[in-house]
Amino acid sequence: MSEHPIEGMMDTTLEKIRQMVDVNTVVGDPITAPDGTVILPVSKISYGFASGGSDFPSKQQTDKSFFGGGAGAGVTVTPLAFLTISNGNVHLLQIDPYNSSADRIIGMIPEVADKINDFLGARKSGRAEKKEAKENGGDVTLDDPQV
Repeated sequence: MSEHPIEGMMDTTLEKIRQMVDVNTVVGDPITAPDGTVILPVSKISYGFASGGSDFPSKQQTDKSFFGGGAGAGVTVTPLAFLTISNGNVHLLQIDPYNSSADRIIGMIPEVADKINDFLGARKSGRAEKKEAKENGGDVTLDDPQV
């Protein structure tokens, strides 16, 4: 059975969309700044697709070459954020303002995790210094309130 012309139009349109939209469109190519910071753009892609067609009936079905149809698509690429990697730290810089409190909380999670990690690291090093001072017979002073 031969392929209907509308199938060919749909296949061509979808193939063109695939060529335009790939992984590098969602997470862009890395950009390296002079100081060594790597910046990765992150985007949102939305697209719509429509097609339609018709075979025009006639009273005499001797010629089956009648066909009318169309297909189309639209693509929107919206930048959302940038991932920055600098000195081993990764940060998300959001472009759009926060729409709700939940968005703001989710956006703050990496920063809060970094602060907790730094706090625990400082506390652990303070305890190690205290333990070392005790083992060496020295006086222990608690200058750091985190110890």
